[in-house]
Amino acid sequence: MNSTISPIMPGSTIGMVGGGQLGRMFAIAAAKLGYRVGVFCGSSDEPAADVASFTVCGPLEDHSAIEIFARRCDVITLEFENIPAETIAACGRHAPTFPDASVLATAQDRLREKSTLRDAGLPVTPFAPVTNAEQACQAAEQFGWPVIVKTQRSGYDGKGQHRLNNAADAEAVDWQAGGEWIAEAMIDFEREVSVVVSRRADGVSTTFPVFENGHRNHILDLTTLPAAITSQTQARAREIAMEATRCLDVVGLLCVEMFIQNVDGEQQIYINEVAPRPHNSGHVTIEACRTSQFEQHVRAICGLPLGDTAMITPAAAMINLLGDWWGANGEQPNWPAALSVDGVSLHLYGKHAARPGRKMGHMTAVGSSLDEITERLHRARNALA
Repeated sequence: MNSTISPIMPGSTIGMVGGGQLGRMFAIAAAKLGYRVGVFCGSSDEPAADVASFTVCGPLEDHSAIEIFARRCDVITLEFENIPAETIAACGRHAPTFPDASVLATAQDRLREKSTLRDAGLPVTPFAPVTNAEQACQAAEQFGWPVIVKTQRSGYDGKGQHRLNNAADAEAVDWQAGGEWIAEAMIDFEREVSVVVSRRADGVSTTFPVFENGHRNHILDLTTLPAAITSQTQARAREIAMEATRCLDVVGLLCVEMFIQNVDGEQQIYINEVAPRPHNSGHVTIEACRTSQFEQHVRAICGLPLGDTAMITPAAAMINLLGDWWGANGEQPNWPAALSVDGVSLHLYGKHAARPGRKMGHMTAVGSSLDEITERLHRARNALA
């Protein structure tokens, strides 16, 4: 932690490693603050490249291309944690890079991540490393059936995960295909929530309100704000997320996904996963909060004062738009019908190919009643067909 870093002022160039929708929305927020954004990505038609000041294309392992990119930047960040840590280390030789390679190395390995958080005294789901069906069954004897097994590295939106209900399920897993695995206890949760924390290099940090998340087929479907949990649980969730950010020494943003379990009338919290970047659930902040998660990301890595994260509306919600809503031959959804629903904001990511399960955009709405807001969002999304 360095308390003497000078702010990187508007007019400077921020580098973004990764060209997806998170990089796109980050670049838009940065431009509003007067920054130029350069993007390093695989091709010039990726979503962030559409709005960047410049783009350098190449494989993430191409350190000569990375060097060309990094030399043009005053500070560098990333939009996805599965970028090779060596790539971020290479960026760091030319410009301050947040989060740094050590954070990435931890976030890319579920066992290392869970162990680090547990050793810091934070409440994580019970876990154990496993490599085969026998060890998975041993973990299930310890935790109780069912258990969740996940690949230690890579995987998101449910990829690389299996729910094991019995020994037969364990035998059916292709253990060789996944490399190293981790088994986790299946938490009988009543709600899934997430907290996005922003933190500067000098340690100053703040959190957004607690988001409540609903998933469909392991992919986030609906986020509502505020979460339907007690004020004490909200405060504790934000405290846990802040401590996780300090423990991992993240500069920029960290999203902490959590399970809320009801135990004898008390709400217990377990950390599920963390992501050192903006998060899908945080998209609702663009309309719902005084400062969006993307503007806060800019402020944090540039050493500017962090923005006010308070809600500017009593209630807000976001609903995802997946490629399933496009026609079989890529026909556009019925945007006029969706936008005829009052108070719905549409965000499209500029992706050229729609595929089932692919995140293509999202819609948000704000108001005084969550029930009324979510009804509007579902009505707007259903109108796309």
